[in-house]
Amino acid sequence: MGNNTQKIESENMKMNFSKGWGIIIYCAAMFFFLIGFSIDGLNIIAPAFAEKTGIEYATVLSMSTVAGLVGIIAYIIISRVVIKAGARMVSGICLIAASLSYVALGHSNTLVAYAICLTLVTCFINGAAYIAGGALVAQWFPKKKGLANGFTTMGHNSGSAFYVPLIGFLLGALGFANGMTVTAIAGAILGVIGLIFVRNTPQEMGMLPDNVTQEVYDREYFEGDSDEKGGWTVGKLLKTKEMWLCALVVGINQLVTTGVMSQLVVRNTQIGFEQSKAVALMTVAALIGLVGSYIFGALDQKLGVKKAILIFLAWYAVALLVNCSNTMIGVYISVFMIGISVGAAANFIVSLPASVFGRHGFATVNSVFFPLMQVVLMMNYLVNAAALKLTGSLRGAYFVFVGLLIVNMILIAVINTRKYNKDYQKEDSLRA
Repeated sequence: MGNNTQKIESENMKMNFSKGWGIIIYCAAMFFFLIGFSIDGLNIIAPAFAEKTGIEYATVLSMSTVAGLVGIIAYIIISRVVIKAGARMVSGICLIAASLSYVALGHSNTLVAYAICLTLVTCFINGAAYIAGGALVAQWFPKKKGLANGFTTMGHNSGSAFYVPLIGFLLGALGFANGMTVTAIAGAILGVIGLIFVRNTPQEMGMLPDNVTQEVYDREYFEGDSDEKGGWTVGKLLKTKEMWLCALVVGINQLVTTGVMSQLVVRNTQIGFEQSKAVALMTVAALIGLVGSYIFGALDQKLGVKKAILIFLAWYAVALLVNCSNTMIGVYISVFMIGISVGAAANFIVSLPASVFGRHGFATVNSVFFPLMQVVLMMNYLVNAAALKLTGSLRGAYFVFVGLLIVNMILIAVINTRKYNKDYQKEDSLRA
């Protein structure tokens, strides 16, 4: 192999995905609705519901925590369904179910109804975007997942930047229920498109993974059936050190990101920015995140997921420390850096476990990984509360987040990010 000038596929930075672009756009669109339906869109929906019903806003907002906790159980169930029915079917049905639940959310008039509908929305949209969508990316782009994720996660940032003003406009123009119904219809249409056009594997569309030739596939890829469990069971995965490390690393990344973005407007107003300007800075950070998604996707592809995550963690820690300078110039610099970080964070939700465990049996791997990661992510609320209590400020909470990022540097350093990946094992035998 040393005398062969042709790069092996994992070193190839070309984006000749062919029909795979359809999968990338589909997954990016699912992320757009994920952010809109269950996360950033609640900045508009929650206060509007509180105003409509007269229920205290803090009480309405707390229902998101309930939805997140119930979701942990739901994700285990949805993951098992992906194993049985396939990612295409689950993604389409979950999108339609999330959209119908979003319509019901718009027609809710009591706190109980709101909580039930929000929980259904959260469970179904995460099931579509992360669980089914993650399985699709792992099967279609086993060695180009870095580049693919660099584009799919742009849907996150697009949702943060555009869904909030969109739903705000629709609610103002059409009313609470009708405004939400419009975006719900769009989500349901995407689900129907998925059911009709998406396929679980590239082979079902006459292609090979990463759109490689048959010659490259035979030489550099493991030939086993990627739909099989890959020798994994839930019990075996729970006894595997790498599973817990992957869940911790990605979970901490998402914990910090959720904590930062949920506080960014308040944090910047404390420094001295007006509310409108602080909101505008958050939107700018989301748009900058589009660039961050691609940059760290490319770094993942070029350097490998371990080095990409280490660079990401260092960049993120510096960004938060710059923000903690409590200066206007520091905030402007940190908004740019945080934007890059937030854009990159979601890349590794699929890329890290897919790199460690590979596409063979990934649906089984994800059925354990994603719920564990969510448990770590949900600790965000406890970490925020403890940090605020101990330090008395959001600035202090940011220092806690920096400490967690440093812990993550240690954790990612000890992971063998190719250990169980059969495609990489085949590739390593060629390098040898």
